Amino acid sequence: MKKLRITVEGTAYDVTVEVLEDTDTGMIAAPTAPAPAVSGAPAPAAPGPTPSAPAAAPTGAGEVASPLAGTIVSIDVAVGDTVSAGDQVLVLEAMKMNNVVQAPTSGTVTAIAVQPGATVTEGQGLLTIG
Repeated sequence: MKKLRITVEGTAYDVTVEVLEDTDTGMIAAPTAPAPAVSGAPAPAAPGPTPSAPAAAPTGAGEVASPLAGTIVSIDVAVGDTVSAGDQVLVLEAMKMNNVVQAPTSGTVTAIAVQPGATVTEGQGLLTIG
């Protein structure tokens, strides 16, 4: 066992470390650039997340891609439906949150590649708007 003193932001901590393999060469490591200071107060919060995920960039002509990996909760359109840019087309659950996927463009839904309960990966095609 080795006893070490570690100083973090000016506060010294005495720690005991178990040495599993003695590779001590007697050399002292070169100092590295100091880490950025972290105060005890929380950092200012970034603007909160929006209740819906942004529409994914089309991966093909009119294809709507999944903005993140998750599970399809509901599909709110059917083949032949006319949608406008920004309309909700489906709901995707990711990390215990429901994310609304919106139509990136106006047009008619020509194909739906997924069904409720399906697991999708980020960038996977969900439906096509023609």
